Amino acid sequence: MKEKFIIYQVIPRLFGNINRNCVPDGSYHVNGSGKFSAFDKNILKSIRELGCSYIWMTGVLEHATTTTFPGIGLEGEDLCIVKGKAGSPYAIKDYYDVSPELAEVPALRKEEFSELITRAKQEHLKIIIDFVPNHLSRAYFSDSKPDGVEDFGSRDNFSCSFDPQNNFYYIPGEAFISPHKGGCKRFVESPAKATGNDCFLANPSVNDWYETVKLNYGVDYINSGNKYFNPVPDTWNKMIDILLHWCGKGVGGFRCDMAEMVPPEFWQMALKTVKNRYPEVIFIAEIYNRDLYRVFTDAGFDYLYDKSGLYDTLRMVLSGIAPASAITGCWQRVEGIGNKMLNFMENHDEQRIASDFFLGDPFCVLPALVVSLLMSNSPFLIYFGQELGERGMDSEGFSTIDGKTSIFDYWSLSSIREWIGSGIDPEIRRLYKRILNLSISEPSLSRGKFYDLEYANISNPFYDTTRQYSFLRGETGEVILVISNFSADPESVKVNIPAEAFSYFGVTPRNNLQGEDLLSGETIELTDSSGEFIKFTIKGSGARIIKLLL
Repeated sequence: MKEKFIIYQVIPRLFGNINRNCVPDGSYHVNGSGKFSAFDKNILKSIRELGCSYIWMTGVLEHATTTTFPGIGLEGEDLCIVKGKAGSPYAIKDYYDVSPELAEVPALRKEEFSELITRAKQEHLKIIIDFVPNHLSRAYFSDSKPDGVEDFGSRDNFSCSFDPQNNFYYIPGEAFISPHKGGCKRFVESPAKATGNDCFLANPSVNDWYETVKLNYGVDYINSGNKYFNPVPDTWNKMIDILLHWCGKGVGGFRCDMAEMVPPEFWQMALKTVKNRYPEVIFIAEIYNRDLYRVFTDAGFDYLYDKSGLYDTLRMVLSGIAPASAITGCWQRVEGIGNKMLNFMENHDEQRIASDFFLGDPFCVLPALVVSLLMSNSPFLIYFGQELGERGMDSEGFSTIDGKTSIFDYWSLSSIREWIGSGIDPEIRRLYKRILNLSISEPSLSRGKFYDLEYANISNPFYDTTRQYSFLRGETGEVILVISNFSADPESVKVNIPAEAFSYFGVTPRNNLQGEDLLSGETIELTDSSGEFIKFTIKGSGARIIKLLL
């Protein structure tokens, strides 16, 4: 059974930017950008000390931007095909290159990224990058592709909407019309290509992924989704070559953007091919349709997002919309593949915990954090700034005040600046460090078995299943009780643990059962001299992680 590990997601463009005077919608030259060099030995060590063993760097590959780098011959793109001044990290302009804005010397950007990979390995960290297989920038052109590699679309038949060997889908006889209010001043695309979110129109709306083009994997969406996989579509071979290229550069894994929009048959071939040569490389799929979870684990993915399962449920419980007992259904739905779920409470697509749109207080997430992190052996993702209580309440430009950290703008986060500048961990980071490291250092939490206690406490008058959730984790003769209190008020609770639960872990509890709270260090009385369970306190929006003293 695989042991738990922690991933630290970061947007390098933002992380290392210490400019205190950023202006909304500011350019690269005004607001600046973080660099690969910001991840020096001390920063990498601090990430490792959080308990992380992977860093997922969002926005590494060169993507379309308005910024011009004349020293290396790169021109900025027309605003009509770029969202924000910085552009989306998911509108890839060159799959074989890295973003020049992240380099101290743009001409040496690939060397600087390679040096970062080496520094990370020295601190026992591996680098994950985004693999964006479903779509690319409308301005895609690779000037870094290896010899013998042809660009996407170079051999396409433009006269038809679909051809199995085309790299793109076309709207013959029509030119692309951007929804950008200023229209296109320089950019021309004729015939128009289908847009990344499966929009097969020449004039996508402002709500479409209009800055991107949909890639063709041999599925004819226009004619009932018929599949043409024999012979292997050209796009498959191109994308597998890209994966192998970055594996050869020392990348330790890929977070695969919108993986469910690419046929599983491709993933079966691609992942098998890569794993045969690089077996330690991990693949994480961004999946939102729960009905497809098992399809994509069967296709070979190591891990899947559990956004529409556990994350959404925990958010509803935190918001008082759903009872805590609803969490039980989350693990039941993924039974058998639960350890392949990637759990999180923040990422670049979700609102910040401390934002006015979510909880407003980073500490109030503790009961959900404990569940998401400790419920299984699955990996856990922490988003940069989460451990500092980042609020995400800036109006960066293209992104307005929405409780998220913009992926489209040049910006700087005050929480990151202050932490880097002071060198002192605030209380919230110390709490995260404690819990994250417990999850990987305690065998019961990192590789143990799971037992849900909610069913045993439905009729318990000293336990509210609408606001409390509890479970056991155990390994080799030890058991840990985890209980979360989603109520804002402190509670005095009694948790019933049935005899079969102890039998499940192969342990026999004694009378006068005690436990050590691994968060507070307190010793807690759990049963009296007759073996009867007794009440103990738990803080409002709090949690207990109690190692039973058997």
